[in-house]
Amino acid sequence: MALFQKPAQTPAEIARGRPLDISPTEVASLDEDEWYRRVFRGDDVPQLTLRAVIMGSLLGILLAFTNLYVGLKTGWGLGVAITACIVSFALWNACLRVGLTRSPLSILESNCLQSTASAAGYSTGNAMVSSVPALLLLSMSPLDPAGHQLPWPVLAVWVFFLSMLGVALAVPMKRNMINQERLRFPSGIAAAVTLQSLFSQGREATAKAKALFYAALVASVPPVIMDLPLRPGDTPGTRKGLVPDTSPIFNWLPTRGRNPTTGAAFSAADWNILLDNKLVMIAAGALTGPRICMSMVLGGLLLCYWIGPAGLAAGAVHSPAHAWREIGVWVGAPMMIAEGLLGLAFQGPTMGRALRGLVRQRGPQAHAAIEVPASWFAAGTLVATAGVLTLGHLYFGIPWHLGLLAVFLTFFLCLVACRATGESDITPVGALGKVTQLVYGVLIPQNATANLMTASITANAAASSADLLTDLKSGYLLGAHPRRQYVAQFLGIFAGTAASVLGFRLLVPDTTVLTGTAGGPAVFPAPSAQAWLAAARVFQGGLHNLHPMALTCVWWGLGAGVVLVVVERALPQYRKWLPSPTGLGLGFILPFFNPFSMLLGAVLAWYWAQRNSAHADRYVVPLASGVIAGESIVSVAIALVNNLVLRH
Repeated sequence: MALFQKPAQTPAEIARGRPLDISPTEVASLDEDEWYRRVFRGDDVPQLTLRAVIMGSLLGILLAFTNLYVGLKTGWGLGVAITACIVSFALWNACLRVGLTRSPLSILESNCLQSTASAAGYSTGNAMVSSVPALLLLSMSPLDPAGHQLPWPVLAVWVFFLSMLGVALAVPMKRNMINQERLRFPSGIAAAVTLQSLFSQGREATAKAKALFYAALVASVPPVIMDLPLRPGDTPGTRKGLVPDTSPIFNWLPTRGRNPTTGAAFSAADWNILLDNKLVMIAAGALTGPRICMSMVLGGLLLCYWIGPAGLAAGAVHSPAHAWREIGVWVGAPMMIAEGLLGLAFQGPTMGRALRGLVRQRGPQAHAAIEVPASWFAAGTLVATAGVLTLGHLYFGIPWHLGLLAVFLTFFLCLVACRATGESDITPVGALGKVTQLVYGVLIPQNATANLMTASITANAAASSADLLTDLKSGYLLGAHPRRQYVAQFLGIFAGTAASVLGFRLLVPDTTVLTGTAGGPAVFPAPSAQAWLAAARVFQGGLHNLHPMALTCVWWGLGAGVVLVVVERALPQYRKWLPSPTGLGLGFILPFFNPFSMLLGAVLAWYWAQRNSAHADRYVVPLASGVIAGESIVSVAIALVNNLVLRH
């Protein structure tokens, strides 16, 4: 098979690239043999073309910046496949109208483009919002308060091999989970339905693309006026933005605690009860939903009005602005760890089904030339494992045999991640990372660096595997060639690695943007990194080294996480009324203005859906995606200017 196909040129070739008459939802119910007879498009329709891979890589680079930005803000990664579908369709058709391109993309080219963009924009960035910033924070010391960055070549090679490992490990799972068991992979179905509607209803596609574009333009304004140093600062020789990025509009609220130096009562702003003047967190909340966001705000309020003031009185908190990372992390991180580990225990049946499926591949092997071969799994796993073991030993102090054990453990945890994603659309990356941290906390308790980076192997590979199968599901529903789509996904890793590493070095030049300074809060709270770091430090030094109140908070956090998970499991009919352990935990380890902005977005999206459900279903995702893309891309550009051009 040639690596790249030629795009359609003649009217007959273009016509063959139109969508199938059968809908993706109908395809989802077909068995494997019927799929080959009625759905598979063969090699007649262009799919893996050079133009699709190039455009997917370019879009993926931009989307990697947006996910990195949002991930450092909230600890979450946002799926980019649907955004890539809408943007690429609109841009390509615009180029077609003005004569910059000769022929339209086929639906399978767009699907391949989506796979490349998703690999670049989502699956390569997990380490950059968890283990890598946690390692940077771990390197802080009185002699080096800014911390020590990993050399960028080491970081790039590490991210590349982790993503390659995840893509390779997913190979033996594809046919069982997608062709034979027909797991849903809801985001994969949504992407396929989106592509089908884009190619069938041009007017609606244009409207969605315009909404996304205009939202991006509006959201690009706040970073320009807030982050560019265009006016003199409060002290000589400093400069700041035209408008502050937060506003202290809640200082009328009563608060607790007094400044030990002046005796003055702390204001709401001192506890980070502020209005965030940017839009990205509002958009993230619109995509997240009310339950998680309300739980986050509840966690933030408990920190500001109960845990934080108690921490001040006990000496565990030195500044209200930093209460989220001085004491809140010891409540929120254990809560999320408890939820992750208990949730993984409940995934026991899922693990069993996944393992049984691998050894019970059903049906004839007549389609071996079409499915991704086992040799690709073997070669990819061998190369990626060699790279991971070498870097892990040389740069992170991971013994060879324990590195190999981490890869072996990762395979089984990837099984759980992929099946959980297929059944629920939730990839338990954080929980799987915590499992590895727990294992290596026992095996090498004094090596916090090894603890973080072995967990990074599991989390990044699991995210990459689940993302690949989600994209292969959308291709399966459209009749795509699985080998060609697999290649498109693999090629996206190169662009994603470059974008993730470059974006991280631009946005996080040192630890001050993660911890905050005396003059302001943290630019990027990096809640995932804070949770990973807290776990690594516990395993490194032991619980006895913590402040007594922090130790109490650990046990309360673990207990609360267990209770919430058990109650939610026992009373699923009341789930929407119960606090989410993840949301509640995040509320403790984020400055309050972030959860508050997310709740605003969730409430706005909910109200819109109540007033006009069809309209909200059509435009909430494009508008929110546009806001996230606009603000984060411009913010990365401004960081580049500030760090490389305006730095004195």
